[in-house]
Amino acid sequence: MTIRVAIQHKTTYEFDRFINVSPHILRLRPAPHSRTHIHGYSLKVKPEDHFINWQQDPFGNYQARLVFPEKMNKLEFEVEVIADMTVINPFDFFIESYAENFPFEYDEVLLEELAPYLKTSEDCKELEAWLATVERKEKQIVNFLVDLNSRLAQEIAYGIRLEPGIQTCQETLNLKKGSCRDTSWLLVQILRHLGLAARFASGYLVQLTSDVKALDGPSGPEEDFTDLHAWCEVYLPGAGWIGLDPTSGLFAGEGHIPLACTAEPISAAPITGFTDKCECKFSYTNVVTRIHEDPRVTKPYTDDEWQNIKALGHAVDARLIESDVRLTMGGEPTFVSIDDMDSDQWNTEALGADKLRLAKDLLLRMKAKFGANGLLHYGQGKWYPGEEVPRWALGCFWRTDGETLWHNPDLLARVDKQYGHTETHAEQFGLALCKQLGLTDNYLQPTYEDTLYYLWVERNLPEGANPKKATLKDDLERRRLAKLLTRGMEKPTGY
Repeated sequence: MTIRVAIQHKTTYEFDRFINVSPHILRLRPAPHSRTHIHGYSLKVKPEDHFINWQQDPFGNYQARLVFPEKMNKLEFEVEVIADMTVINPFDFFIESYAENFPFEYDEVLLEELAPYLKTSEDCKELEAWLATVERKEKQIVNFLVDLNSRLAQEIAYGIRLEPGIQTCQETLNLKKGSCRDTSWLLVQILRHLGLAARFASGYLVQLTSDVKALDGPSGPEEDFTDLHAWCEVYLPGAGWIGLDPTSGLFAGEGHIPLACTAEPISAAPITGFTDKCECKFSYTNVVTRIHEDPRVTKPYTDDEWQNIKALGHAVDARLIESDVRLTMGGEPTFVSIDDMDSDQWNTEALGADKLRLAKDLLLRMKAKFGANGLLHYGQGKWYPGEEVPRWALGCFWRTDGETLWHNPDLLARVDKQYGHTETHAEQFGLALCKQLGLTDNYLQPTYEDTLYYLWVERNLPEGANPKKATLKDDLERRRLAKLLTRGMEKPTGY
C-alpha cells in the first residue's frame, strides 16, 4: 500500500536593485542512496538566462552548479520531488558479528575509509561532561543507539532558528535548545567521540497525518507536512549508513529524504553562493500534496470510488451474459484486529482465542444485516500444509425467500465460550434427538478419541517438551490433548 506525494519547494530572493550574483551550488536533489523511492524530480530556476551543470560532490551527492551571466533583481529556485511514502522499517538491517555490541572497533580498511567521519572537530568541558555520563559497558549496538538518540531528544529542546550557521556543541548543551541542524551536529560529534563514524545529513522531512487516531500515544501531525530538515547518520559494519533523528528521537524512515550527507555541515547546505552587497527579502514555501493513494484497511474506497467499481462490474457482467460466459465465485470476509494487529494470531498463527471471539462478533453482525433468519454453523475450515490443526469455518445460511430457518437466537451458543457441558449432556442431547426423529436408541453410537494417534504426536515432540503445553495453536485442542494423554481410554469422549 503506497501513498505517492509531490513535494514542492520554492526559495525566493528579492533584491532592492539589479546586482551581480556569483555561481551558486544547489543541493536540492534527492541523494542516490535515498531509500525512499523517487519517481520524478524537476528544478526550475529564474532568471531563465543561466547555465547549469549537474555534478556529484566528493561524497556522492547530487549538486547543481549555476552560473548567471547577467545582473538580476530576483533569484528563485523551484523544486518538485515525486516520492512514494512506502513504509520503511528503520531496523531492517544486518550487522557484522564483530560490531553487534558497543563498543567495537572498525577493521583496518574501514577505519581508513571512514577517517573523515571519525574526525572530532569540537571539544569542550560541557561535551566531555556529557560523554562521561554515557555508559561504556558492553551493550547491543542498536539498543545503545536507540537510548543515545532518544536521550538527546529529551534533553535538547527543539527551536526554529533562521540565523545562518550551526551552533557549537558547547552552545547547544548550555542552552539545552537548538534547531534540527544544531542537535544533529551535536550527535555527530558525540558519536565520533565514542568511536563511531557519523555524518551530517540534510534533506526533506515528510510527515503525513494518520488515517485514524492512535489508540495510545500521539497520533502525529494534524495535517500533511514537509520542510527542510537535518539529522545524523552512523556507519555500522554490515548495515551501512543508518539514520538517527535526534529532534524526534526516532530512526530515519520513509519520511526522511536525504539531499546531501557530508562529513561537515557546511558541505550539506541546500544553497550556497554570494551576491553584491544589497538589501534582500527572503521567502520560501514547502508544500506536500498526495497525488495517489492505494485503498487500505484504515482508508478504504470512497463512496464515489465504489460507485465507479460497481458500474464497471455491471458492465463486465453485461458483457459476460451477452457472451454466455457463466461464472461462480466464493470467498470469505478477511479482517485484522485494529488494536492487536502485531500479535502472532494476526500474522503467523492460524488460530487464536481473540481472533475467534472477534470472528464470532463479525459473524453475528453480518447475520443481522444479511441473513437475520438464517442458521449458524460452526465447522472445520481450511487446513493448510504445515499447520497443526485446521482453521475454523463459521457459516450463516438463509433462504432467499425469507423463510425462517432458526426462530430463537437465544439458543445459539457462542463457539468461543465454554458452557461446562460434559459427555453426559451430549448423551442426553443425542437421546432426545433420536426420540424427536422417531429413531431407536440403537442409532446413537459412542465415539472415542484416537488416543494412539495422540501418543504418537507426543513421541514426536522435542525432547523435554511438556505434552500438556504442546505447541498446538488452538487452546481448546491443547487442553483436550493434555487430558487425553493423562486418562488414556477410560471412557467415551462424546457422542
